[in-house]
Amino acid sequence: MSHTVDQKANRTLTYILYIFYIVACFTGGVLAIVAVVLNYIKRKDVKGTILESHFKWQIRTFWWYLFWNLSALFLFAFFLWFGHDFLSDSVATGVFIGFLSVIAFSLAWVVYRGINGLLCLYDNVPMYKSVE
Repeated sequence: MSHTVDQKANRTLTYILYIFYIVACFTGGVLAIVAVVLNYIKRKDVKGTILESHFKWQIRTFWWYLFWNLSALFLFAFFLWFGHDFLSDSVATGVFIGFLSVIAFSLAWVVYRGINGLLCLYDNVPMYKSVE
């Protein structure tokens, strides 16, 4: 008995997950967590298809976005707790502006990757040259 997976449903899911990643920027990342969990759950269903590269793209987007935001938050917290004695007000302001810049850049990067993924999916193009 062969088990076939409905690729049209998986394609629709991939579209929805891209939208989740884009909208997650405005929901505090909650939808990104939902999306990455769904990516991991449905990953085996898209193995060997063009959608596999899109799932890999989405999963990598999530983890890099999380890495950059946590790194910025860690450095900001470090300077907030330990740097108040030796930082002048102008340097502290610069640290805060740097923190906000990293957050804004990572948000723009997620939106870019989401839109790029949507366009490639629409054109039926894999995200990477070869699907592993």
